[in-house]
Amino acid sequence: MAYETILLDVSDQIATITLNRPDRLNACSLDMADEIAAAVDEAAAQGARALVITGAGKGFCSGADLQAKAESKQSIAGGAGSYRALMLHYNPLMLKLARLNMPIITAINGAAAGIGCSIALAGDFVFASKKAFFLQAFVNIGLVPDGGASWMLPRLVGKARATEMMMLGERIPADRAEDWGLIYKAVEDGALMDEAMALATRLSEGPTVSYSTMKANIQTALDGTLSQVLLAEAEGQRTAGASADAMEGGMAFLQKRKAEFKGA
Repeated sequence: MAYETILLDVSDQIATITLNRPDRLNACSLDMADEIAAAVDEAAAQGARALVITGAGKGFCSGADLQAKAESKQSIAGGAGSYRALMLHYNPLMLKLARLNMPIITAINGAAAGIGCSIALAGDFVFASKKAFFLQAFVNIGLVPDGGASWMLPRLVGKARATEMMMLGERIPADRAEDWGLIYKAVEDGALMDEAMALATRLSEGPTVSYSTMKANIQTALDGTLSQVLLAEAEGQRTAGASADAMEGGMAFLQKRKAEFKGA
């Protein structure tokens, strides 16, 4: 599939999606949201076992692109327009990322604001360069956080810090984001993609069924009761335990060698 707002590369079982509107700091139009979702499906169809999402140029994603929406005659002016854009484009993307059956690494190379912040934090592992920052800017224009931010932030950093981000609308630099537990790691600018790809390589060689089940169980644990989580773990263990990778892992352990997982 040809993409106009992103780049997709799949090689060595690693898919890399690059948000590619650097002249707009990769502002996320409706078309970009839809293209990211389509690229995720294409990557899975091509056998990717890990996904990296990053941005071209100086920023990761500056938020929703109101100008692009106007050009495509899908304005989100007013509450009704915003509701339509979220329900038909942004929310389906966020759910797809949350349910993706492979690890996601996001490499944040600059501003991650608004919906861009939500996409950034959708990573299972979030790397950020020291020049990057995270911003919930909605309050500054009289709006409210969206793209799942109201769900993610309290779970990542607690109510007090989530409230600070949402109600004060101030930048959270990469170092502070790491200290808060908002992200996995803040790294030097020149090391961002090397670190992200090194971890992607490790994950792409791991037990994909196990990773996918862990992700699902974490989601259950965030909202479920202990009984629900125990059941999800038991069902997940049944699924993972029946996989070829689990058999290989067991044999490798007995034979005292490194397991060679195939993702099945």
